[in-house]
Amino acid sequence: MKAVILAGGRGTRGRPYTDFVPKAMIPVLGRPLVARVAEFLASSRAVSGVVVLADMGGMGAQIRNYMERGGGRGVAFVQDAQSGTGGDLLCLEEELAGESEFLLWFADNLCWVDVGAMARKFRESGAAACVATRSRRREATGFAEVDGSGMVARFVEKPEADLPMPECLGVYVLSAGVLDVVRGKAARKKGGVNLSYDVLEELAGRGEVSAYDIGDSPWVDAESPAALDRNADAVRRIVGMMEAGRAGGRATRTRRSPRRAPPA
Repeated sequence: MKAVILAGGRGTRGRPYTDFVPKAMIPVLGRPLVARVAEFLASSRAVSGVVVLADMGGMGAQIRNYMERGGGRGVAFVQDAQSGTGGDLLCLEEELAGESEFLLWFADNLCWVDVGAMARKFRESGAAACVATRSRRREATGFAEVDGSGMVARFVEKPEADLPMPECLGVYVLSAGVLDVVRGKAARKKGGVNLSYDVLEELAGRGEVSAYDIGDSPWVDAESPAALDRNADAVRRIVGMMEAGRAGGRATRTRRSPRRAPPA
């Protein structure tokens, strides 16, 4: 199973930093986010190769240049089409030829996932897609317990809370057949195809999406350097888990797909 890191987002939440550096290159304890994720995925026995999908003709070139200088191993690079999180997947058809499934990792997710276990859950479910979720999270603010008279009985600082419904984390295992769904959407829809709204929502309505809960593993939305600073303890824990589970890399190779215009 190949692993695809989707790194073509504009990173608007990370401005002004991301006006000059792609979000995937945000430093995480001295290493770019995308390099840490790529090395982690390459270490999994369930992963046969890692592909970075980004705008290599734009700021995504910073990713390729860094990793070609030795910042990552076992990585291929594919030019996206700037056609949405779903539409861009059609640029992967050559890389994914012969694959029955692939892992998709949105580059702004920093977490440790048991990739092998998630792939097994996907296969056992018989679904077209599996999404990583979590049912608990540590809140970013403190809470007050208020009694019936409106008085604060106690304060609870940044508690870990059960969520009313599982939160989706931007890590997926997808069947190759999902590309056919995307292709059909792109043929009928003007503009880009969004993976969540245009594709997975429809598949979920047909009972074709399963969930893999990451349990107590921490997760951080790495939208900006400030977000990583706010979650410094979780970042250190995640990086430690990634490095402890690393099993080695593979030789670097690069490839550029021809730039494609967004589907009409």
